[in-house]
Amino acid sequence: MSFPRYLKYKDSGVEWLGEVPEGWMVDRLKWSTLSEKNGIWGEDAQQDKQDIPCVRVADFDRQRLRVELFEPTVRNVTEKEKAGRLLSMGDLLLEKSGGGEGQPVGSVVLYDDTQTAVCSNFIARIKVAEGMSSSFWRYVHAAAYAIRLNTKSIKQTSGIQNLDSAQYFNERAAFPSVDEQHAIAAFLDAETARIDALIAEYETLIGLLKEKRQALISQAVTKGLNPDVPMKDSGVEWLGEVPEHWRLYQTKRLFRLVVEQAPDDNNEELLSIYTSIGVRPRKSLEEKGNKATTTNGYWIVRKGDIIVNKLLAWMGAIGLSKYDGVTSPAYDIFRRIKPLAPKYYSELFRCGIMFSEFRRHSRGIMDMRLRLYFEDFGQLVIPYPPPSEQMEIVKTLELEIGKMDELVANAEIGINLLKERRTTLISDAVTGKIDVRASSAVDTSCIT
Repeated sequence: MSFPRYLKYKDSGVEWLGEVPEGWMVDRLKWSTLSEKNGIWGEDAQQDKQDIPCVRVADFDRQRLRVELFEPTVRNVTEKEKAGRLLSMGDLLLEKSGGGEGQPVGSVVLYDDTQTAVCSNFIARIKVAEGMSSSFWRYVHAAAYAIRLNTKSIKQTSGIQNLDSAQYFNERAAFPSVDEQHAIAAFLDAETARIDALIAEYETLIGLLKEKRQALISQAVTKGLNPDVPMKDSGVEWLGEVPEHWRLYQTKRLFRLVVEQAPDDNNEELLSIYTSIGVRPRKSLEEKGNKATTTNGYWIVRKGDIIVNKLLAWMGAIGLSKYDGVTSPAYDIFRRIKPLAPKYYSELFRCGIMFSEFRRHSRGIMDMRLRLYFEDFGQLVIPYPPPSEQMEIVKTLELEIGKMDELVANAEIGINLLKERRTTLISDAVTGKIDVRASSAVDTSCIT
């Protein structure tokens, strides 16, 4: 849906604003605020301390631009500390320190909770100037954050990003009248809520599709495709009943451990195993920071081998290699010794119902130190359908999973389009590119 424009515009002289409505002012962001308080905990011993919820950056809902205090952190503070950090409904909270790769510091959210709380060290409490709309100014900050306007105000210190808020608040923004601020805020409150509801529907659909996907795989690899086939007790607790004609073998009867060292200075593809995406060439993820050094002494991998990360097998770091290459000696390589479909066993091993068995047979004193060695993995009893049936299961799963993955991909595209629409709508409204004063609620159901 399109919106009308204002009748007359003027050049703002500010790059990120462009032209603004003729009646709007352009001034420093600091003139939108009444005060800013940087919370610093007192060092002196104080009496009469009391527990009070403390808002942290982790409580920021960056999509909805508000604070979510579902399980608030409680701090013990003095009356003096509380007085300087006490939050009121309508305060804006500025993230001053933190950030990370792909997530610069400096987001702003609205505190619209009724409970008494204070802000943490990494947050600046901002009270908007009298009469102005807090909700409008959170959208202004959101539009500025979306284009990384605050980047030049960020100082890097010891790996933590710190925002020079004084410098940031010297950036210029558009100031509509107070009445327009409230009208724009009301419009954006309603429209972003509609968009967020649609995003939530897509997210629910994705969750249901992923659950259905996992249930389909579990059913197929442990019960087969024919619901009417006679069943028998497998004698394996996690597996339960299996088709009567299926055999059961220890893993070591189906696969052998391969330890074949690659020659020095080889040109083989370097492969890694990931819990979410399975086996992939490392070069395809190097841009994310996974830089390869040397592959001397690594293990040879062939297409059809199954790679197991001994340390993270119980979390799903196991999968079929579609590539020839090499991989880290920290991984185990399984190669078939009986006629079988490796893809079937990859699906079986990556099926969630097996993870508890992997964990139970792993060795270590804590979760992140558990290792699943082949001598233990090899003892696990797993199903062995006839190879032709394994192939039939694989083909069926590929077809059905392909359909579900396409639906998930389409839903994710829908979410991205809605988020882009949300960002554009906010920016256009707070910079005066559209006139929403007389707008009724917009129908966003056509956004896909």
